[in-house]
Amino acid sequence: GIEACGAIRNTPGMENILIAFLTARGEDYSQMAGLDAGADDYITKPIKPKVLVSKVKALLRRIKDRKEDGATEDIVKVGDIIINREEYKIVNKGKEIILPRKEFELLALLTSKPGKVFKREVILDKVWGNEVVVGGRTIDVHIRKLREKIGDKYFNTVKGVGYKFVL
Repeated sequence: GIEACGAIRNTPGMENILIAFLTARGEDYSQMAGLDAGADDYITKPIKPKVLVSKVKALLRRIKDRKEDGATEDIVKVGDIIINREEYKIVNKGKEIILPRKEFELLALLTSKPGKVFKREVILDKVWGNEVVVGGRTIDVHIRKLREKIGDKYFNTVKGVGYKFVL
């Protein structure tokens, strides 16, 4: 369990998954090892079912509160790229990259779900919204600029549909 917990915490994209140990091992060193490995809680058996349900609900509330605060989404790591949404800063392989606002927002959208194809209409709506009337070529230009600054390998064009971010 300790090794699995550590592996999950070190897997990109899985850092914020909820992990709770439910075990008969109640020694202090076992509990400390589980929590040090990244567990959110360490629950020892025997435990009354109602207490277990309450503990799980409390953990879920904590995760919900984190998401509402935006704390889990302020800094996102995708492959070699770190996106700091609060500071509008990108770091790629240790090198800071300055992006204009719309390029940053486009990158943040595409990296929010690596591998997912975002349709052009969705990109226009989420990145540009109702601010100004822009054409479909606007997306192409911004993708080209992102490819130049971050790397061509990360952005795939799905002809007639849209774009996706790949690792």
